[in-house]
Amino acid sequence: MKRHYAWVIAWTGALVVLLAHGFGRMSYSVILPPMKDGLALTYTQVGLIGTGNFIGYLCLAVIGGFLAARFGARNIIFVSLLIMGVCLFLTGLSGSFAFAFAMRFITGMGNGGSYIPVMALPAAWFVVRKRGLGTGIATVGTGMGLSLAGIILPYFIANYGHEGWRYAWYAMGIIVFVGSFVVYALERNTPAEKGLSMYGSAGDEKNSQMDRQGGVSILSAWHDVMKEREVWKLGGVYLMYGFSYIIYLTFFIAYLTREIGLSEKTAGWMFATLGLCSISSGVLWGSVSDFFGRRFGSMYAYVVLALSYLMFAFWTDLPGLYISCIVYGFSISSIPVILAAAAGDAVGPKLAPAGLGCITLFFAIGQAFGPAVAGYIKDVTGSFTGAFILSSAVSLAGALASLFLKKRA
Repeated sequence: MKRHYAWVIAWTGALVVLLAHGFGRMSYSVILPPMKDGLALTYTQVGLIGTGNFIGYLCLAVIGGFLAARFGARNIIFVSLLIMGVCLFLTGLSGSFAFAFAMRFITGMGNGGSYIPVMALPAAWFVVRKRGLGTGIATVGTGMGLSLAGIILPYFIANYGHEGWRYAWYAMGIIVFVGSFVVYALERNTPAEKGLSMYGSAGDEKNSQMDRQGGVSILSAWHDVMKEREVWKLGGVYLMYGFSYIIYLTFFIAYLTREIGLSEKTAGWMFATLGLCSISSGVLWGSVSDFFGRRFGSMYAYVVLALSYLMFAFWTDLPGLYISCIVYGFSISSIPVILAAAAGDAVGPKLAPAGLGCITLFFAIGQAFGPAVAGYIKDVTGSFTGAFILSSAVSLAGALASLFLKKRA
């Protein structure tokens, strides 16, 4: 039996996420130390470069979803990856803080412009009861990208002397640039482009609303999305994830090495464990949400995340810390996958990129405040424990808020 092209779409999505998130966004932490030395940057400048990348991501994460609804996800993803590839390469030519900041800002725009549309694309290819799985497969690319970046980039840094960090950027730029053409060759906007119906639907549904080719204007997409009450509820739930998950990630190494007293090598192995477990996180929780529904899937995910934060705060011997890493790793993509699928459920396949872009704005607000609040707690109390307790409390609030999401149709 011939496999449905929806699976090609899902795994092409994983490739996009690998290129956009794994290489384009999260690899910065690997290259950061030698790049800082090479450009004689201060830690404040290093932090601002990271902030610039996130601001760029946020700009296109919101707008890119509406552009994809108007011009098609395939075109927006392709152009965004091309821009990312060029800017990653040019980052290797940086001679100043200002140039590096500009390149990382534009790279962030490419990241947002590719990630949001590809995460929403399964809404056009999978029926509701299979949509979480399709979206979950795309998130496999995050863990794969982190793993590959951890293997490839240190090679260039170690073997090309003090300029090795530049060659690391060159390598990523070339990979992403070439990868964008592979993605364009495989990606399609709707099943109708392949003469198919949605995966999981009856054959007589070929001409359902998911397959309509007519474009929508950006203004009409914005109006239709913003008037949908469920989008606002999804945004509120996503804000709590943005606030809580980033505290754990941001202060992970600092907590283990500075407060618990572990070596950097041991902390690094724990982070690698987290990354390895994260590869299957999206598929796992996407399937859970398909089976139990989005609201119960989100509630269960939030409870598991809350437990991982509490274990990290109070179970501080090696077994406890490793268990926290494993639980968190298997859950890290849970809320993004579930809410991406829920956004498609709420506004329909055509507007799914716009819906996901809209709720991502709420996520970004939470992510912007989380580290600052956690840092303040550390400064006042001298410990990260209170910050992780706060993360757990916010996650439990997210679990409660999830129960107000729309019931399964």
